[in-house]
Amino acid sequence: MDKILISDLLVRGIIGISDQERAQPQDILFNITIFANIHAPSLSDNVEDSVNYRTISKKILAHVASVGRYTVEALAEDVAKIILDDPKALGVRVRVEKPGAVRFARSVGVEIERMRS
Repeated sequence: MDKILISDLLVRGIIGISDQERAQPQDILFNITIFANIHAPSLSDNVEDSVNYRTISKKILAHVASVGRYTVEALAEDVAKIILDDPKALGVRVRVEKPGAVRFARSVGVEIERMRS
């Protein structure tokens, strides 16, 4: 299956359970693999025939800036749903990380994979 990649999308948003974490936006890092058939857009050279990664990225930025989730798990699920709202997306792998959330670790996070049923 073909893949569309969005690597190291850095977004600012409220994430976490403590009052300190929720006091101000934090960096949240996304790595996303969108599974799609990109044969048609490779022949047509028309973005309308494919999943538009720019549009998807803008939707993620807007969502993260407004939602204020407590867990990276919930945020990963939100992003998967946003992507699967595009009928051309057959599946998605979403990795969400909070850089610097745990002392002595570069980041912590989760990775989920969802397929269109």
